[in-house]
Amino acid sequence: MGQVTQQIGRLRSRMEKVKHKVAVISGKGGVGKSVVTVNLASVLALQKYTVGILDADINGASIAKMMGVRGQRLKIVGNGVSPAVGFLNIKVMSMDLLLPRDETPVVWDPSTQQDAFIWRGTMEVSTLREFLSDTDWGELNSLFIDLPPSIEKFSNVAQLLPDLGGVVLVTIPSEVSHLVVKKSVTTVKELGIPVVGLIENMVGYLCLNCGKVGDLFKTVEEGEKMAEEMDIPYLGGIPFDPRISIASDKGVPFVLEYSDSPAGRAFIEIGGKIKGFLGE
Repeated sequence: MGQVTQQIGRLRSRMEKVKHKVAVISGKGGVGKSVVTVNLASVLALQKYTVGILDADINGASIAKMMGVRGQRLKIVGNGVSPAVGFLNIKVMSMDLLLPRDETPVVWDPSTQQDAFIWRGTMEVSTLREFLSDTDWGELNSLFIDLPPSIEKFSNVAQLLPDLGGVVLVTIPSEVSHLVVKKSVTTVKELGIPVVGLIENMVGYLCLNCGKVGDLFKTVEEGEKMAEEMDIPYLGGIPFDPRISIASDKGVPFVLEYSDSPAGRAFIEIGGKIKGFLGE
C-alpha cells in the first residue's frame, strides 16, 4: 500500500508538468485509433509543441513501431525512466519497449483461471500507474494516451488522471462501430470528462493512380450525423490512404511524408481543432 501511495505522489508530480492530457479512445478495435494518435501528436509536434505518447494498450502495443523507436534502450535517470524519443522529439512509453522479442506476449500469472480477469485488470492498472509515475516525461505541452479498445480501460485512466483534459473518439463509417462508440461517449460524459470530438477514420478510399477519393464503406458520411445526435463536436473525416499502413510499418508518421495528401490535410485540420479546444 505504501508503494502505491508513493507512486501516486510521483504520478501527480510528473503530471503537473504536462499541460494537456488527451485520451484517444474508440471502444472498438480495428478503427485505426493508434494511427490517429501518432499523426495527431505529430501535427502538434510539427508546430513546435512538446509532445508525448503513452501507449496504454498493454497487450497490443503498436505505438513504438509506428513511431520508429523500437529497440531504443530505456535509461534510468534520477528517480525515473527516460522515455524513448522519436520523430520531432516526441516522447514515447510503451510496453513494447520492455519486451525482449516480437513474439513475447504480456502474460499475467493468476493462480486459477477463475482469478484471471480480476488479476489481469489489477495488473494493467498497476502498469499504467507505473508508466505515468516512473516515466520522466519532463515538461510537455500535450500527452496523448492511446487506449485499448474496451471502454473500461478508459475508466482506469480517468481514475488515475482526474485532470484529464479531453477525450478524442475514433470511429469508422460502420453501424457496428458507431454502436460501440456511442457507449463510449455515454461513459465519458458520465465520468464528467470533456469530449474534444469525434473523428471518422477511413472515410472514402484514395486511389493512388487517379488521386480521387472514392467510396470505401458507404456513399454518405454518417459520423457527422452521429456526433450531432450525441451532442459532441465532429472533428472531421480521414480518407483511407494505402500509404498510411506503409508509413506505419516503416515507423514514420504519415503526416511527415504526405502532409499534402487528402488524409494528411485532414490530420492537420483536425489537429488544429484539437489545439483550439485545448486553448492553444
